Amino acid sequence: MTSSSSRHMDSSAAATTTMPRPVVRPKRKKVLVDYLVTFRWIPAIFVALPLSALIHLCIYIGGVLASIKSEERRRREHEENVAKVVRRLKQRDPKRDGLVCTARKPWVVVGMRNVDYKRARRFEVDLSAFHNILEIDTERMVARVEPLVSMGQLTKVTCPMNLSLAVAPEFDDLTVGGLINSYGISGSSHIYGLFSDTVVAMEVVLADGRVVRATKDNEHSDLFYGMPWSQGTIGFVVAAEIKLIRIKEYMRLTYTPVRGTLKEIAQAYADSFSFSFSSSSRDDAGGDSKKQQQVPDFVEGMVYSPSEGVMMTGVYATAEEAKKKGNRINRVGWWFKPWFYQYAQTALKRGEFVEYIPTREYYHRHTRSLYWEAKLIIPFADQFWFRFLLGWLMPPKITLLKITQGEAIRNYYHDNHVIQDVLVPLHKVGEVLEFGHRELEVYPVWLCPHRLFKAPVKAMVQPEPGFEQHPRQGDSSYAQMYTDVGFYYAPGAVLRGEEFDGAEAVRKLEQWLISNHGYQAQYAVSELSEKDFWRMFDPSHYDHCRRKYGAVGTFMSNYYKSKKGRKTDKEVREAEAEAIVEAAAAEADAAE
Repeated sequence: MTSSSSRHMDSSAAATTTMPRPVVRPKRKKVLVDYLVTFRWIPAIFVALPLSALIHLCIYIGGVLASIKSEERRRREHEENVAKVVRRLKQRDPKRDGLVCTARKPWVVVGMRNVDYKRARRFEVDLSAFHNILEIDTERMVARVEPLVSMGQLTKVTCPMNLSLAVAPEFDDLTVGGLINSYGISGSSHIYGLFSDTVVAMEVVLADGRVVRATKDNEHSDLFYGMPWSQGTIGFVVAAEIKLIRIKEYMRLTYTPVRGTLKEIAQAYADSFSFSFSSSSRDDAGGDSKKQQQVPDFVEGMVYSPSEGVMMTGVYATAEEAKKKGNRINRVGWWFKPWFYQYAQTALKRGEFVEYIPTREYYHRHTRSLYWEAKLIIPFADQFWFRFLLGWLMPPKITLLKITQGEAIRNYYHDNHVIQDVLVPLHKVGEVLEFGHRELEVYPVWLCPHRLFKAPVKAMVQPEPGFEQHPRQGDSSYAQMYTDVGFYYAPGAVLRGEEFDGAEAVRKLEQWLISNHGYQAQYAVSELSEKDFWRMFDPSHYDHCRRKYGAVGTFMSNYYKSKKGRKTDKEVREAEAEAIVEAAAAEADAAE
């Protein structure tokens, strides 16, 4: 495998003979909803963008007002808001009220899933007041924050201090609570793991109104390991302490073009960062190991076609280094700049090159274009004239896009669109890329590596059994190297006007993941049956925590929240009745 300097490869003939061919499908007839989707840019520009600007202004003003609050006042407000949550939970009558969830509206959630459980009977608890950064502790190197604090909010405060979350997911609107209860990843996850792996402590309100602090080594350590991926079905996270790291003002980013088969691209991606890892301790990522210093601070890959991709590796750099004569600084955060994924693609023509990007701008490089989804919403938004005139309004808030799309367009996207993040072992990346090309044909594909640590319990997500006995590239004795493979866009079949069964394609993807010890991100549309859901995710420790901490009979179950489709009255009654039975069984077990 070669590049522009050492990995360019003219293997088109080999690629043609070994490349899995996409499924051939018949043409489909256009219907009304196709035209609604085609002209969706009209409400996006004239409704979503102006309202998004107002929302951003309100958020900015709210941030300014929050920043002038004293630490004591923020602490006092936090305690008052926690007390309100406790009172609300104690008001619930299990015989009369539905199962518990947050009062957040279905369209507010970042992600394309319909959040159908909020369209049925439920008992809502309002957490909207939990949006403050409570403390930046530079001695302990932790940030204590509330669950609705966003990544954009946090990086705005920490980056000027040359501090950052160890894992800072790229999208501005992602919140701490969602990243803990579901999953979160960034280009530094090959060192630090998933977002939940960087959490030091959680403050959790339980079903009975108790407020506990969970860490990995206190009396609630089982709760600490049970909360990630639980989707808020064990308790409400009302505050979290998250690991901080020291950073520098710039990211020195190297763009390396890669050509070859999908498996060769996957190997080049693995080679870009997984040189060697010291297995002496979990904390070697921040230590002085000479081996560790070879590993870049940030890694990202984008596969643009079945034969081309660009790998990016970043290393923190000082302002002094970035401004040296001959170095190129790229302010990717300016509204008129090319969208990052398109700019990175130029490496395929330019060859390998290096530049410096201000660190915070690098963190949020995909926000303006919603990765590449904005191209489908406003097809000409990537053009220079649009970027120059209206780029400062981008992106439209996902909340507003959901409100303006209607039921017909929402269902259209479920059937003719793919937004899936799948977590697979690093050694399986080539195989999932081939599967994706054959069944989905979605490009670009996003690649982001992450460590999956061995936990002292059987967590919902865990490495392959016995991986440490047979380590592969990137593995250590305490963590297996995985990769988030992101499929976001309209499939090739849809773009060509062919029939495409989105539900069937997702089902095939889910079965592939189950067979290959992979995981599906829970924000995405799922076609899993309950049996297959618990084949993919291990329920052992999750069920233990649900029973021990009284969540059974009060909070919705994980599968109930993930299940696609509106909940009928019958389904709601059955879920509530099942919860009551499970609660009684849990009480009996506790009594014994």
